[in-house]
Amino acid sequence: MLNNKRIGFIGTGNMGELLFKSLLSSKQSTPDKIICSDVRQERLDELENKYKIVTTTDNSKVIQSADIIIYAVKPQIMGEVLTETSDSLDMSKIIISIAAGVPMAAIESLLKKNLRLIRAMPNICVAVNEGATAIAAGDHCKKEDIELAKAIFNSVGRCIFLKENNLMDAITGLSGSGPAYIFMIVDAMADAGVKVGLSRQESLLLSAQTVLGAAKMLLETKTHPGQLKDMVTSPGGTAIAGLHTLEKGGLRTTIINAIEAATLRSQELGDMMVDKFNGEKKE
Repeated sequence: MLNNKRIGFIGTGNMGELLFKSLLSSKQSTPDKIICSDVRQERLDELENKYKIVTTTDNSKVIQSADIIIYAVKPQIMGEVLTETSDSLDMSKIIISIAAGVPMAAIESLLKKNLRLIRAMPNICVAVNEGATAIAAGDHCKKEDIELAKAIFNSVGRCIFLKENNLMDAITGLSGSGPAYIFMIVDAMADAGVKVGLSRQESLLLSAQTVLGAAKMLLETKTHPGQLKDMVTSPGGTAIAGLHTLEKGGLRTTIINAIEAATLRSQELGDMMVDKFNGEKKE
């Protein structure tokens, strides 16, 4: 699907590199179809030598050369970069933003033009090709644009499409921030293993593998988590004793509250970004 498309990356940080690295390794694209820009020439030289991709310090050259443009810059400079490149953007390009915390409303309010705009929220797990990504599309996107964006992010994990842009804050609270919750849970499990006599190395490996295996069972069997939980839980056994303790500690409520708090914080940061972009537009 992507083989005949030129894909441009404005910004070559960790997320940008992970995306085009996966596109290349999965054979969905080729080095001559990837063009990247960055302000750091040494970074571009490094990537060109490593991946044989096309590089430039000129953002406008990326836009002119590519069919799909991915803005992979830090949210703090997103407004500046959009303003700089605005004149080169038009309806002939698919524009994807992966700038965390920058809502589509902020981008649209700054650019003030009809564009085939997509916002994507990947998480850190793209680093191991197990990312969870949600995308939302602007009013002028075609169905094909959405499918192309999904193909990009499915190359680094699994991707879903949201019909409602305002749900991106919920995605930030759930899967965007979610790896941090799981890391904390695994760390706690490993501490518990040490407390009951296991070595740190053994406990951490078993804890991480347990989470990995449980997640894989959910995805591959498509069985409700409650049913899988019941498969582990025997009458009067160890699992039900542990589950009882988790319920007493309010695990469910705490996790729900954490995701809700992260979602609300994402909304606050998004509103701040809209205000910031509106300020930049007036200047």
